[in-house]
Amino acid sequence: MKGVSEIIQHICDKNRHKYILLCIGLLNFFWAVSAEEIYYTRSFMENIRTLQISKDVINLGDESDVVDISFDELSHTVHTYSYTIYHLNADWTRDNLSSSEYLKGFTRTDVTNYDHSFNTQQLYTHYYFTFPNEDISPTLTGNYAIIIFEDGKEEEPVATVCFSVVNQSVSINGTIRSNTNIEFNGRYQQLDIDVSLPNVSRLSPNEYTLVVEQNGRRDNMVYKPSPTYIESNRLRWQDSRQLIFEGGHEYQFFDNSSFYLMGHNVDYMHYDKTFHHVFLYPSVMRAGDPYITERDANGSYVVNAQKVSDDATEADYMYVHFILPCPTPFFDGSIYLLGQAWHNMFTPENKMYYDSEHKAYIASCYLKQGGCEWLYAFIPKGSNAATLQRIEGNHWETENTYRIYLYYRPFGGRYDELIGVK
Repeated sequence: MKGVSEIIQHICDKNRHKYILLCIGLLNFFWAVSAEEIYYTRSFMENIRTLQISKDVINLGDESDVVDISFDELSHTVHTYSYTIYHLNADWTRDNLSSSEYLKGFTRTDVTNYDHSFNTQQLYTHYYFTFPNEDISPTLTGNYAIIIFEDGKEEEPVATVCFSVVNQSVSINGTIRSNTNIEFNGRYQQLDIDVSLPNVSRLSPNEYTLVVEQNGRRDNMVYKPSPTYIESNRLRWQDSRQLIFEGGHEYQFFDNSSFYLMGHNVDYMHYDKTFHHVFLYPSVMRAGDPYITERDANGSYVVNAQKVSDDATEADYMYVHFILPCPTPFFDGSIYLLGQAWHNMFTPENKMYYDSEHKAYIASCYLKQGGCEWLYAFIPKGSNAATLQRIEGNHWETENTYRIYLYYRPFGGRYDELIGVK
């Protein structure tokens, strides 16, 4: 493989900034023509960046439990943003409830809090708000999507934010083990789940929907697995093949919080009089390597800049260049960067492209300064779910975060109540 400095020049010469914006535009078109929309936390516009939420589950009726939402618009021009809120089914599609059934207060309100960036090469305006607030609050449990739009054009959202509201009324216990129905102490982790419903006199299992997420991912989310044991007021999932997950590998990490010091995993920094560029050390394919314990936060992305007083408005943007040497391209699928920086979605922005001249997969992402964790995910052709086996490898020892949701919809009910989260 040629030197990193040659790849740096090669990538910069390709003017990847315009290329990435074109890809995002194509992605927006794809989402606009989707039939039954599944809602995600994501931006629809290339000028809306660093969309973040402080938490994705809050408790109904607890006024101190709020979601902080923020995003950057890449200019100092003040825009008029508003938002409305949809109630969603357990599978994150929209249900048929009217806003008066699940909201108290206004059905839409404006984003009035914003600050301009200060002393940054990339001009941006930082917008932020909280939910619930004095103007609008939820009255029902379940999944929600905040729809952010400009100039009153609700049908043309600039971003969506997804979260859940729970009223914890059941007891959920889960255990993770490496002795799975597939193999023992190998590549997989299996969940056994026990749900106690103390206030239920007559249990109808079809009225309950279990959903399990690994590290906040949707691509491998398990939706409504069948319980293996049904008791008078208890549901159990034990030895369920539907609840077997790839173990994966501990996340990789880089730190680009400084312009002056090379942070963790940063090999080279470059300023081309228009953009700051950060080049990471070339990665290695870890599949087949033994497991090594490393502390991580399972894909988190945190905005942080050194020697500033306010990260939200003084952290700058940089192109972060990922390089994965590979002697030949994979013709049976695609490689993506996986992590919260990309909302655990697979889009053209975080897709890796094969550079035949340098025999490497490369990707360039325009990210705000901070700390970012990622994995290399492989999506086989014809599949929507990623596998980590091809690049990262899978290990039963890997520390992952699992979240269990339990929804309830009685016979004749019109929405999915969220009655428990573990």
